[in-house]
Amino acid sequence: MNKIQPTGYFLIVCLILVAIMHGGCSHQYYKEQADEDVEKILNEKWEPDFGPKANYRISDVEPSPNDVKVVAADEVSGKISLAQAVALATAHSREYQSQRESLYSSALGLTLDRHDFETQFSGVLDGGYSRNSSDESVKMGAALGISQLLAEGAQISTNIATDWLRYLTGDPRTSLGSVLSASIRQPLLRGAGRRIVQENLTQAERDVLYSIRSFNRYRKEFVVRIVNSYYNVLQTQDSVENERENYESLTYFYERQQMMADAGRLEPLRASEAEQSKLQAGDNYIAAQEDYKQQLDRYKITLGLPTEANLELDPNELKLLEAIAITRPDFDTDELVQIALEKRLDLANERDQLADAERQLIIAQDNLRMDLDLVASSNTSSTGDSQFARFQFHEGSYAVGFDMDLNLDRLSERNSYRRALINLTQQQRNYQQQTDEVKFDVRQTYRDLGESAARYEIRQLGLELARKRVEGERLKLEAGRAVTRDLLDAQDDLLNAQNARTSALVGYTIDKLDFYRDLGILQVRPDGMWEYKTP
Repeated sequence: MNKIQPTGYFLIVCLILVAIMHGGCSHQYYKEQADEDVEKILNEKWEPDFGPKANYRISDVEPSPNDVKVVAADEVSGKISLAQAVALATAHSREYQSQRESLYSSALGLTLDRHDFETQFSGVLDGGYSRNSSDESVKMGAALGISQLLAEGAQISTNIATDWLRYLTGDPRTSLGSVLSASIRQPLLRGAGRRIVQENLTQAERDVLYSIRSFNRYRKEFVVRIVNSYYNVLQTQDSVENERENYESLTYFYERQQMMADAGRLEPLRASEAEQSKLQAGDNYIAAQEDYKQQLDRYKITLGLPTEANLELDPNELKLLEAIAITRPDFDTDELVQIALEKRLDLANERDQLADAERQLIIAQDNLRMDLDLVASSNTSSTGDSQFARFQFHEGSYAVGFDMDLNLDRLSERNSYRRALINLTQQQRNYQQQTDEVKFDVRQTYRDLGESAARYEIRQLGLELARKRVEGERLKLEAGRAVTRDLLDAQDDLLNAQNARTSALVGYTIDKLDFYRDLGILQVRPDGMWEYKTP
């Protein structure tokens, strides 16, 4: 019986060990490996102008040091400030979590496109037992392959296969043989060149960049919406307080009127009129309370919290707004538009997608060419039944040649080329449309901001006049000279003026955020709140 050289088992043993090690990797190992690759890609492509690199990791990945602290939903209670509400939304909002996951998925997809240009290994093990009337045998085989796609389009692959056979009865032989093969294919016409070969990778790289920009644009829109909703709920809360004060004032007025009617100093009809206004005010007060509770529950869902969460918004946030000086903006509109064209992340994506369409047209043109590939291959066997490590290179087979496909049927390629031309034209229109939309956004939000500032000034004056009027009517009441309808009308006007002033204050604040967001200069801080530099 022939002796088997120790090196004869090398390939089989190595593949068995690799299979054992590879199969022993846990699910957690693969998850962590994917997370590391995604994090590396995002670090590569996240530019400082996009905003702070925080609050972007998905929920089952360890947060970055800059991320907001996640408080369990069932632990949230009490009065929350605006900053706390934004932080809670950043940590718990279901919509925000979906945006994080979309960003992660985009980067994860890029890992596969990059892998296409990395050295790839393959391994196969097979074995079996067979028996017939004369003998029985055990057979085991192994193959190890290596392939590499080069940037210029060359596809290189090598493969070594080993078969081991041992007869257990009959002819007591053991044999071990191997085959080494290699091949290379290099496109010369269609599909040749770095630009063509790497198109899928190029597009995947750019798609991740687009996703990062879109995510950061979303964060700006998100914080504005959360702030907007916070102030709208506070506005409703403020109207509840105004309704309460109105109800108490009308109750006091009714009681005075009723006392005067009982004393014979006032017609009973006038006291009934005051009572009717009081009852209507009480009904409005109850309705306002219910409206506030409903809006608060809806806001809890917006934050990603259960409706049973025991929290309320801090009314002092409205007082802080009142302390901020409100002035009409005075900027040059053309300069504002230019800033937006340079800063808007969504417009940057649209601009780059125009370049994508131009590249896709080049790819479609290349696909119209014929296929011409240079092909080379070799195949070498080992010497003897048990000489695994010795190959007979001088007796191997070698070949070189070419494959040509004239592509006589090019209907599919023709249609793809025509669609690429149309797509380029469409993308040019889309970019121009988006540019015009950005210009419109800036001009519109700038006008809205100026209008909001003017409206607040007017409503503030209206509130002061309404208060003076009510005070005057009350003085008349104390002197016994009040006219019932005049005081009731003054009280209604005061209530409307209070609500209108709060609405104008909130409207100005939101319009200012909208303006800086559409200008592209609003940035989201790691704590979820915003900051901006006045242009």
